[in-house]
Amino acid sequence: QVQLVESGGGLVQPGGSLTLSCAASGSIFSIYNMDWYRQAPGKQREMVAGISSGGRATYADSVKGRFIISRISPKNTVTLQMTSLKFEDTAVYYCNADGLSADHAFSPYVVWGQGTQVTVDS
Repeated sequence: QVQLVESGGGLVQPGGSLTLSCAASGSIFSIYNMDWYRQAPGKQREMVAGISSGGRATYADSVKGRFIISRISPKNTVTLQMTSLKFEDTAVYYCNADGLSADHAFSPYVVWGQGTQVTVDS
């Protein structure tokens, strides 16, 4: 019953900035990791950035220095601040989370959001 909802996608000019947000809700006991992936048409889905429950962040080489992932634990929310955007950043961006459900068995879960479109164009 854990769900993720992304928001913040849209059209932005090259060199511009955009911030994505992903909110988790439902029967959540804990969230271990929250990650951002992206997938461009005809290409494989790739990991962009991730952040652990302890706040450790990792980034793909292609976005280092340009993107910042942040986690707001009380709201079960992760954001992705994107700056200096390039044409090649155009993709559908997906949020991913894994952790333990707040059911009686504390079942582990892996859940994906529906995706939000980011288009970088002049």
